[in-house]
Amino acid sequence: MIKTLKLSGVAVAALIAAGAANAQDVECPIKVGVLHSLSGTMAISETTLKDTMLMLIEKQNADGGLLGCELEAVVKDPASDWPLFAEKARELISNDKVDVTFGSWTSASRKAVLPVLEELNALYFYPVQYEGEESSKNVFYTGAAPNQQAIPATDYFLDELGVEKFALLGTDYVYPRTTNNILESYLKSKGIAEEDIFVNYTPFGHSDWSTIVSDVVALGEDGKQVGVISTINGDANIGFYKELAAAGISADDIPVVAFSVGEEELSGLDTSNLEGHLAAWNYFMTAESEANDEFIAAWHEFIGDEARVTNDPMEAHYIGFNMWVNAVEQAGTTDVDAVREAMWGQEFPNLTGGTAVMGVNHHLSKPVLIGEIRADGMFDIISETDPVPGDAWTDYLPESAPLKSDWAELECGMYNTETETCVQIQSNY
Repeated sequence: MIKTLKLSGVAVAALIAAGAANAQDVECPIKVGVLHSLSGTMAISETTLKDTMLMLIEKQNADGGLLGCELEAVVKDPASDWPLFAEKARELISNDKVDVTFGSWTSASRKAVLPVLEELNALYFYPVQYEGEESSKNVFYTGAAPNQQAIPATDYFLDELGVEKFALLGTDYVYPRTTNNILESYLKSKGIAEEDIFVNYTPFGHSDWSTIVSDVVALGEDGKQVGVISTINGDANIGFYKELAAAGISADDIPVVAFSVGEEELSGLDTSNLEGHLAAWNYFMTAESEANDEFIAAWHEFIGDEARVTNDPMEAHYIGFNMWVNAVEQAGTTDVDAVREAMWGQEFPNLTGGTAVMGVNHHLSKPVLIGEIRADGMFDIISETDPVPGDAWTDYLPESAPLKSDWAELECGMYNTETETCVQIQSNY
């Protein structure tokens, strides 16, 4: 039954005294938008995130709901179509009246949603590693920024594996292109010559990898160690790894570190030929902690399949959702502006044994993990850092180095520290 929870004048005054701005009537149920592709090339990765959100919402309701209300999931399928993400986001906010939305995998889909979020002043939680160079007032980025994944993974190649030549292979859209621009600049600063960096982009769903794999092999004809940094997304990864195996390339020959391949993407594949290749994330299913054991058990019970895996973006939704719940409780309202302010400084235990902290730049502090693929499709964690604060603007692009984001004190996501001015409030689309 839908009800309206009326806050008395005394209660409103108490909330304001506690720092909860714009306290308002809370309409039940509280609606949570879920905007993940359930069809198309990205369904291989995003369907699980939809199921993760349904599990988290079900558990919250079982624990008593939120502000005296039940939570209701409103699920849309944007079908791996970036303009459709914008259309469905508008439906969720304007028609379905959701209080918050959790969604997207690709940066292209997030960029498509951004103008809708900022026009309608809606909250969005984005759970996947991305290229940085963004800090929207309306988005909380619970996946890794480049300094929490791409840069540490590159350092591992340089320092631990002695890689001297780099193949940067990516899907042709904003995340791989921006990330690889950052990595090219970073590698050159580390003394890697431009001619020792090979960059290639392929469309979503690409399947013929023979020529590209041959080009990568040829890069090492002079005997120097070659490494692949992969920002390939979606089901194109299947063909890429199959071609590596068909060419007889092992991780000892040419190691690959992937930024968009985790347990879910490897499930169902024959990974025996992929042993030793790497992935960089902030979470792996094999992390040893009581919280992770409980999360995996809850996932298996919810999904009804003990064979189903967990992965990094699932943990990002787990952290983001619970921070949002705590922020709503702290604010005493689902009002967007009040909840946004309550999100700053939120802390919640992550699944690797530490604590995630939300910064005023809307990015999390997270540990960086390097995992090595096992024959069973799981990862052995071979490297783990202390928590690293997410950096919205990279230090390795000259136009970005002076920029910082601080929505609390500076009220700006793109502040130039040299000119001491806010460059712009609205995001670049």
